[in-house]
Amino acid sequence: MPGHGDLAAKAGEMTSLTFRILGPLEVIAEGRTVPLGGPKPRLLLAALALQPNVVVSTEALVEVLWPGSAPRSAAANIRTYVHSLRRRLAPGLGDRIGSRSSGYLLSVSGEELDQLVFTRLAAQAREALEGGEAEAALALFDEANGLWRGEVLEGLPHDPGWEPAVARLAELRLSVQHQRLRARLALGRHSEVTAELRGLVAEHPLREELWQQLITALRDSGRIAEAIEAYRTAERVLADELGAEPGNGLRELRATLAAAPALPHPDGSRPVCQLPLDLPDFTGRDEVIRGLVERLREHCEAGRPTVVVLSGAPGIGKSAIAIRVAHAVRGGFADGQLHVDLAGTSSSPRAPMGVLAELLHALGVPDAALPRELPERAALLRSELAGRRMCVVLDDAASAAQIRPLLPGAGACAVLVTSRVRLPDLDGALAVDVDLLPEPEAARLLEGIVGRERVAAEPDDAAAILRQCGHLPLAIRVAGAKLTHRPSWSLRILAERLHDEHRRLDELRVGDLAVRASVTLSYDLLPMSAATAFRRLGALGPVLFPAWVVAAVLGRPAADDVLDVLVDAHLVELVTTDEAGQPRYRLHDLLRVYAAEQAGHDGPGQTRDAIGRVLRGYLALALEAAERMPIHFFGQYRAGEPPPSPLDRLPADPATWFAAERATCVAAVRLATEQDFDELAWQLTAALTPYFDLRGHQDDWHVTHAVALAAARRCGSAHGEAIIQRNLGQILLYQDNDADALVAFETARAQYRRIGDQQGLGNAYAGLGTVRRMQSDHEGALAPCHEALRLFEAAGDRHGEAVIRISIGAIWAARTCFATARRWFTDALQLSCEIGDRHREAHALQRLGLLHQRQGNLAAAREHVTRAIAVFTDLGDDHCVGYANQNLGELCLYSGDLAHARLLLVNSLSVHRRNGDRRSEAAVSQLLGELHSALSQPERSRSYTERALAIRRELSSARPPDPAPIEPGTPHRIVSA
Repeated sequence: MPGHGDLAAKAGEMTSLTFRILGPLEVIAEGRTVPLGGPKPRLLLAALALQPNVVVSTEALVEVLWPGSAPRSAAANIRTYVHSLRRRLAPGLGDRIGSRSSGYLLSVSGEELDQLVFTRLAAQAREALEGGEAEAALALFDEANGLWRGEVLEGLPHDPGWEPAVARLAELRLSVQHQRLRARLALGRHSEVTAELRGLVAEHPLREELWQQLITALRDSGRIAEAIEAYRTAERVLADELGAEPGNGLRELRATLAAAPALPHPDGSRPVCQLPLDLPDFTGRDEVIRGLVERLREHCEAGRPTVVVLSGAPGIGKSAIAIRVAHAVRGGFADGQLHVDLAGTSSSPRAPMGVLAELLHALGVPDAALPRELPERAALLRSELAGRRMCVVLDDAASAAQIRPLLPGAGACAVLVTSRVRLPDLDGALAVDVDLLPEPEAARLLEGIVGRERVAAEPDDAAAILRQCGHLPLAIRVAGAKLTHRPSWSLRILAERLHDEHRRLDELRVGDLAVRASVTLSYDLLPMSAATAFRRLGALGPVLFPAWVVAAVLGRPAADDVLDVLVDAHLVELVTTDEAGQPRYRLHDLLRVYAAEQAGHDGPGQTRDAIGRVLRGYLALALEAAERMPIHFFGQYRAGEPPPSPLDRLPADPATWFAAERATCVAAVRLATEQDFDELAWQLTAALTPYFDLRGHQDDWHVTHAVALAAARRCGSAHGEAIIQRNLGQILLYQDNDADALVAFETARAQYRRIGDQQGLGNAYAGLGTVRRMQSDHEGALAPCHEALRLFEAAGDRHGEAVIRISIGAIWAARTCFATARRWFTDALQLSCEIGDRHREAHALQRLGLLHQRQGNLAAAREHVTRAIAVFTDLGDDHCVGYANQNLGELCLYSGDLAHARLLLVNSLSVHRRNGDRRSEAAVSQLLGELHSALSQPERSRSYTERALAIRRELSSARPPDPAPIEPGTPHRIVSA
């Protein structure tokens, strides 16, 4: 019988394909997880997988993907998503997603879809259990239960039409859990199922069969009092929620119970309870608390000691959680509850000898009986605890060494430790990292302090307060207390006062509650190097950073040891692993504000020097990544030798590194200008441009270049200004701003000429030629293009030669001199192949395809454009794929392949709109107007045609007359081709 562990392996050996919906949607092909693309393809596949081997209508899929407001192109978009999914599956397996006249279906065998495997295993297990084979049934139930990785299609929005299928699977899952517990009880494993049953009745309190199992397990393991209490709880829940009495099964079970006498305290005295107040407005943490309560009870019932360490950042709520858990388990630890403040964050943490004396006194040991040596005193505590059931809270521990002598060695005691630092060297302890409050729980905490009505009256300001408190419980409590004691204040007043980072920590103080004071306790405990790194990291601003940045701020080749100290102290948080596979860290906003404050106390220039090292590190890495990009950038992105790299190597895919670091690099450009590193600001901006160009991040491109241009001018770098102006001209041309693009290219040309940079001058002339060509000034475009060609030949820039030959060919094609245009395109194609420039090769192929189209040779045109699309796709240039799809869509339109034309043109239109390319949007809208006219859909045809005219009128009013594009496709990308 194949188990859960064999599912993927079997798929790999026999079918090579496994679909998983019992949790997040996954597809495993040939042993690897298949990337499924964006939300829409994932939703489509989910809808098919919920109804395997059944045709799901196109109308139903449209409702799933666009609930209530489907676009006109919905059906075409679905075909695109299906095509994308088929491509992503292993070769030969794409036909699993089949097309029918009415919709689509997913064809799978019984072993290829986890819900089918789960259903089969559940049925076999039930049959074995009914046949008295409890061991075999339990193994099958475990296999079935193990297939679940979360909720059905977790992480995807659920369509209402899915509810019956999802509900059926959820009910079957609960039934399996119920039957699984039955099998374990039949095998006499009462104690091990108790904790699981408590969790199930908490989650499903109205299911009497679960209460019956819990009471039976407690009764049969001799815990009669707890069994009676469980019955009373069930009775109360059923009365409160349903207004009903327990059923026959529960009532019959109650009759079998007999009350057990309560165990007296060992010395006949009253049990001690030193626990502080359980906060009445305690909010959230339900999952953490439920898990800890279950663990403590389970270990207590098994007669084993347990130790839990709750660690987290200052003010995160560790002590509140420990106290709440200790109160929740009081009934199970009838011999008492102890609480000790270890003062771990003070300048003088308490020594174990004194703490042992306090604990032993609480247990009734007089001073005269206290041993004088630490080992003997610790041994006496273990002896005293061995025969008792006690819960001990050790608050604010400094280290594992402080804790070890205070721990029990045997018996049923529980110890809850809180600490601001992780204690990985405390053997046998369960480590629990306490995180920030999720947004809903943070909001409930604020409501509980200041009142729901007050928060509801100003929801936006309440959200701003929570955001500025960083969802830190201590900060929210301080803010709430401040508002409570100022009833005349609006929430906006506090939100505005907290908005200023320079005074935020001053505002977050009321009475003896203060965020700054809490953080200072942790900061003062740091070693010198860690404290220095913490201060300087705060000066970098609210960014995610990789590990090498810590070494850079310290001026060291490596600083992993320092980073570990900061992470273990919860002053730096490990957030995620980025696309490049490197861990990324951050400082919580309030910790960052505190760190930046402390950085202000350093000597003059120390923090600035540290920031400079980080900026130079990012510049070196960006230049290295740009050098290794798959597409040769048409333009300059470096000047002079790069600084040394802080890493031995970058990821194999440089675009992956750029994707991971993009937000941090953009922030670094502005940080450089704020710290007067103007030279680094424009250099880093230039190094980012090849990636911005490849992925179409036009907003980041524009913002960084505006900052960089001012920086280059401030530092008097003519070369920097020339590079940034040329790149600005390119982005302005992408955005159809011909007038400003012309000014930028002219300025770049003047600067390049002044400094004598022939290659840069060629780039500027190429830009001028492109602007003239886009304005239909074909005669005026030839002169700058030929000058650019001369300069590139003189500089030995063969990539530049290939680009400009394509541009010249485009001018001749626009003038209908097709033979001349073909020579230029063919020369560009040959040159691109010689130098291995696949990007320009694809552009040359695309232009030759356009030429064939205009001469009526549609078959040859389609062949050339299809080859170009294949190259663009292989290089990851989605934008050029969009432009080439426009060309191919036009070819399909004129050759009568209307369905294919519609798919290509709609996709192309989406790309142009995303890139802000109005010219191409107008051209594709015009083509779609023609297409819908051919499909006898006059209203849609008119809509697209009017859209095209409106865009052209807008463009016409913004630049010289006659702006209509002479030929479709790639009118802008040729600048960087």
